[in-house]
Amino acid sequence: MQSEGVASRSADPSSSPRGSRTGNPGGSTGGNGTPPVDAVSLAIIEQLQEDGRRPYAAIGKAVGLSEAAVRQRVQKLLDQGVMQIVAVTDPLTVGFRRQAMVGITVEGDLDPVADALTAMPEAEYVVMTAGSYDLLVEIVCEDDDHLLEVINKRIRALPGVRSTESFVYLKLKKQTYMWGTR
Repeated sequence: MQSEGVASRSADPSSSPRGSRTGNPGGSTGGNGTPPVDAVSLAIIEQLQEDGRRPYAAIGKAVGLSEAAVRQRVQKLLDQGVMQIVAVTDPLTVGFRRQAMVGITVEGDLDPVADALTAMPEAEYVVMTAGSYDLLVEIVCEDDDHLLEVINKRIRALPGVRSTESFVYLKLKKQTYMWGTR
């Protein structure tokens, strides 16, 4: 389990580093209005994914830039929402005993339901999908009572929610955030 690192999961897959690896030349923008990520920025992201506390000077040496240039690029990537530098924890070790993925079927427009889920502090991941569910939301709760309250009183109560199916996590086998540049 990683204790620190870079989470480069983006709300818009077309803006992720992977989605823009072959971006359009000439300064065109990605799906969310940000410029495509170039090879040097991808290399910086990879360095930070290995160690989110790696010094800019060491990153610069690895990617062929000065410390100041790396600092500017990292700030730009942060400002554009391409990446975040965060501490990644094992929820069990910090008091959250229950995690679940909830599949949600929605009647009508997905956006208001997705927005409401996004606003819930327990929701760690919200994605619109094609398939059996319209939305998937990963929730992290303190215990079973908290999980029941979130699903029964808050998610199912949202206007437009037609049904839910919960997948309670029994054991977390893998959780990494290294996919951002492969």
